[in-house]
Amino acid sequence: MIRAAILTVSDSCTQGKREDISGQTLKDMLAQGEFEVAEYRVVADSCEKIAGELKHFCDEVRVDVVLTTGGTGLGPRDVTPEATASVCERMVPGLCEMMRAESLRKTPNAVLSRAVAGIRKNTLIINLPGSSRAVRECLKMILDVLPHAVKMLHGGGH
Repeated sequence: MIRAAILTVSDSCTQGKREDISGQTLKDMLAQGEFEVAEYRVVADSCEKIAGELKHFCDEVRVDVVLTTGGTGLGPRDVTPEATASVCERMVPGLCEMMRAESLRKTPNAVLSRAVAGIRKNTLIINLPGSSRAVRECLKMILDVLPHAVKMLHGGGH
């Protein structure tokens, strides 16, 4: 089993003003495959809080993959990519490049995504969009490569 963590980044969810549908979508999709959701949390749009949760998942829980949802747009509080980059040792640009390219076939707004992916220790961190529809579409795009990515992170061959 691949151990995963989900981090929803949303001021309105942390304030109880909105239900976390995108985080639940990720949980449901991962449960159908070879993934075990080890932890799930919701955090406000704050670089320090996001970075703290990512470090917790990678350094203490030691999951294989962290999927974030939300905070990747152009809004003044959308800081998930910056928080992710601040904790990563190496970046993995191809995952988000593929999500943007494939999403562009559905909407021109896909070019506005600032999502990033990177590695901290032995954990792959991937930013996903905040809407449940977009998070579902984007996870479907990359889901098949995640087992191979995790294998490589743990020293497996190509």
